Amino acid sequence: MEQGQIYRVSGPVVTAVGITPKMYDVVFVGEKGLMGEVIEIAGDKSVIQVYEPTEGMMPGEKVINSGKPLVLELGPGMLTTIYDGIQRPLVKIKEQSGDFITRGISVTAIDRKKKWDFVPIAKKGSRIEAGQELGYVQETKHIKHYILAPYGVSGEIREINAGKFNVEEQVALVGNHKVSMMHTWPVREARPVKEKLMPTVPLITGQRILDTFFPIAKGGTGCIPGPFGSGKTVTQHQLARWSDTEIVVYVGCGERGNEMTEVLTEFPELSDPKTGAPLMERTMLIANTSNMPVAAREASIYTGITMAEYYRDMGYDVSIMADSTSRWAEAMREISSRLEEMPGEEGYPAYLASKLSAFYERSGRVKTLGGKLGSVTVVGAVSPPGGDFSEPVTQNTLRIVKVFWALDEKLANSRHFPAINWLTSYSLYSGVLNNWMKENVADDWQSMREKAMGILQKEAELKEIVQLVGSDALPEREQLTLEIARMIREFFLQQNAYHPVDSFCPMKSQYALLKTILEYGDLAYKALDKGATIKDIFGIKAREELGRSRFEKDFEKNIVRIAAQIREELSRLGG
Repeated sequence: MEQGQIYRVSGPVVTAVGITPKMYDVVFVGEKGLMGEVIEIAGDKSVIQVYEPTEGMMPGEKVINSGKPLVLELGPGMLTTIYDGIQRPLVKIKEQSGDFITRGISVTAIDRKKKWDFVPIAKKGSRIEAGQELGYVQETKHIKHYILAPYGVSGEIREINAGKFNVEEQVALVGNHKVSMMHTWPVREARPVKEKLMPTVPLITGQRILDTFFPIAKGGTGCIPGPFGSGKTVTQHQLARWSDTEIVVYVGCGERGNEMTEVLTEFPELSDPKTGAPLMERTMLIANTSNMPVAAREASIYTGITMAEYYRDMGYDVSIMADSTSRWAEAMREISSRLEEMPGEEGYPAYLASKLSAFYERSGRVKTLGGKLGSVTVVGAVSPPGGDFSEPVTQNTLRIVKVFWALDEKLANSRHFPAINWLTSYSLYSGVLNNWMKENVADDWQSMREKAMGILQKEAELKEIVQLVGSDALPEREQLTLEIARMIREFFLQQNAYHPVDSFCPMKSQYALLKTILEYGDLAYKALDKGATIKDIFGIKAREELGRSRFEKDFEKNIVRIAAQIREELSRLGG
């Protein structure tokens, strides 16, 4: 390791001389050995982004170049762990330094002492390629952690051992390579795959407005922009808890400390609805709050996506929630200004779009090097100042992602949750997912969805007239359209995240509920044409029961009964 010295200090940006690093090499700065990363080289000067506070640091202090980029330790023991932005386990840091993180503290990301029971899959004497399975350990009760041949390692298995090992001990000898259960990987480099596949399988979230109207595919990209208090964090919690992925990575990137505290206290107490085990057993949390060093915030996103790719390579479906990419962009803006770079729109660096693209493009449904199918689905929250969707982070994100779930302050203020605006949101996956929906849910899924969206759009047009003349002045047919739209909004689109039944709605139940609402509408129009009054049509008993049905455990049985009751009551009115 070569040694130089500090030339200049400007917040988290330090300029050093006397070292000859490569871009993104990790260096240790000052007497305390604070970790940093080289982000610019200008002649004999190296500009370093330091991941910890630099107060009290002075020119002349030593700088040591490691000669390696920022890497993550990947191996058993990552699940259930809470990390900071550069993969330091916060629980271990607390054990060493108390409630406040001591500057320069060094803690291994993965426990070196814990013994894991390694079960071989590959046989001695067989040939193995990079990415193929050597064996596995039972990381948590329901998750097997597959030990893969590291990238660049292939050949004949000369030795493979069953038994208890720590992550540094040799479990196999492949050619001349000693393989342990842990390896490292540069965070800024995407892990290789054999093939990227079309996103033709939906990510089932159990949230009606998402699955039915604006679905996201496994391996897809989505964003949730919205102003403060509109429900971004709760929506991401719902995705983390209910979506049909096996591994969840939650990145709290620059969020307020009280919000992150809520996540850190709630997640360990949540139970996994699929297994009944704690949700943390298949979750990794990365906490980098707004009062933590700004430079580590920029690294936290890469830390999260690298962890997600690692479990994807084992054949798992992984979802990563980034909350929020706006704070990440603000960190880039601050560092860019300290580097005295030419600012772009609203002071953000000119390379904002390329950085966002590089992050989101690491998503995808893939065939791994080992031949398995895995996926990384990326959902990023965006926090535009004042809810202004025209600001640079939101606009650049929209150019990249395929799903846009636009949160609306007016809906949130009227207590309509999730407050996703159905007129401004969109999904570009609807077409490619249609075949899956036909095969697994219903043939008329697409036509039913389009019909419901048409009613909601018609309602938006009629509301402009209602504001001028009032709803009673409308023809009865239009009054009925407004009522059907209200039923779609209140019975279907609204969903209680804290209700034990309504929090998750299976696809078949979503279809049955929406089909029943639309059937009520068709029969109501017929009854109206045959002389029934609006008051009688609105007053049928089954309509009230339909509104309550989503909160009842026996939904499947009840919805069949309610649909039959609607048909009977409206037929008496002439429907």
